[in-house]
Amino acid sequence: MACSISILFKSYFCQLSLLSLQSSIDAGNQISMFKESTSENIKPMCSAWEPISNFCEINGDIRVQGNSSTISIVSLQMGTPTGQISWVVKPYVQKENAAAMDLVKNWSVTSVSDPSEFLDCDLIHSVPAILFSLGGFSGNHFHDFSDLVIPLYITSKQFDGEVQFLVTDNRLWWITKFKGILRKLSRYDIINLDSDENGHCYPSIMVGLKYHKELGIDQPKSQDQLSMKDFRQFLRSTYSLKRRNAIRIGDDVGKRPRLLIITRRRSRTFTNMGKITRMAASLGYTVVTAEPNISTSLCSVAQIVNSCDVLMGIHGAGLTNMLFLPDNAILIQILPLGSIDGLARGYFGEPAVDMNLRYLEYKIKTKESSLSSKYHLDHVIIKDPLSVHKQGWDAVRSTYLDKQNVKLDVRRFRTKLSKALELLHQLSRYT
Repeated sequence: MACSISILFKSYFCQLSLLSLQSSIDAGNQISMFKESTSENIKPMCSAWEPISNFCEINGDIRVQGNSSTISIVSLQMGTPTGQISWVVKPYVQKENAAAMDLVKNWSVTSVSDPSEFLDCDLIHSVPAILFSLGGFSGNHFHDFSDLVIPLYITSKQFDGEVQFLVTDNRLWWITKFKGILRKLSRYDIINLDSDENGHCYPSIMVGLKYHKELGIDQPKSQDQLSMKDFRQFLRSTYSLKRRNAIRIGDDVGKRPRLLIITRRRSRTFTNMGKITRMAASLGYTVVTAEPNISTSLCSVAQIVNSCDVLMGIHGAGLTNMLFLPDNAILIQILPLGSIDGLARGYFGEPAVDMNLRYLEYKIKTKESSLSSKYHLDHVIIKDPLSVHKQGWDAVRSTYLDKQNVKLDVRRFRTKLSKALELLHQLSRYT
């Protein structure tokens, strides 16, 4: 968890740097991973102009060869254009992020008119295919959902299971981790194209995934009018989560609200967990702690989170597990020193509202940070974090993420947990 969150922040800083470079990047180093070698009158099939996702949707006689990373189009149902078509596609959503794209394989999408150049059909499939990469930032819990799982849900839900997934840059552990979700979205075996020597033929294919926004779905953009409400219901069904709604204090007589504290081991840890737990218990919470990691079953994590009414933790990928909270539950995000408030809200605060959750945040004071014992109050690291930002991602990561822990002022934080109790008393704003 401590390692994976660094990638989450890295993507943000890479995006900032790319914005200033975009206008001066030459053709050999361009971030858009699409190249056209065709005349201007050819009808495009790949959405190279989309700001985030690399995505192609192609109908016709589609032939896929994994060992050469090639997709050939023999005929087009959408209308056969004149001339040849050629794109180079990296099937991952973070196309403007060089760090992510360096970890994604190129795929060639070409039209073929010469029968002697047709790829062989070793296996003929009757259902559409979706090809996507498990490279990029996979392995970071936030990006696993934001870049892969949610976009895959958006892209494949329309097929009601009658679609086959093709993966490149395969990570077997990723398939294992998300096998429950993958089985719900497709009734067919996943094909690892990196190690497959067969030629596969399909009536249509989507290359890449549809992406809307960080950890979310923009319903007006969705072909099927999908929303995060639909996605969270899908997760409840997948993992047999029993609770749809958080506790309403007063209605559920005799029940205590459950508080889940997401803990960390190597960085951004709570150094006074005992005091935090005792204070929360004195307010009437049943306190649960969890440290999800790559070896933890996602199903067991989902069950624990769904059993709770309030989830709190220091900003990091572990907060992504709010996806499994019941409706009207509360997320409390604790913001460490480092002037990352806007970023933190964008990754978790705004998505929480779309998930029918209530969002609270607690910004620590200097004395609550372990950095206060390492640097005097006038030091630039304490006094002017934005000057550290100007030194680049490595400086920010090393200073504020890898080397900072938090000792919560339990008296001050008590008011935030009391506010959460008030919200649990109130009538839900959501249906």
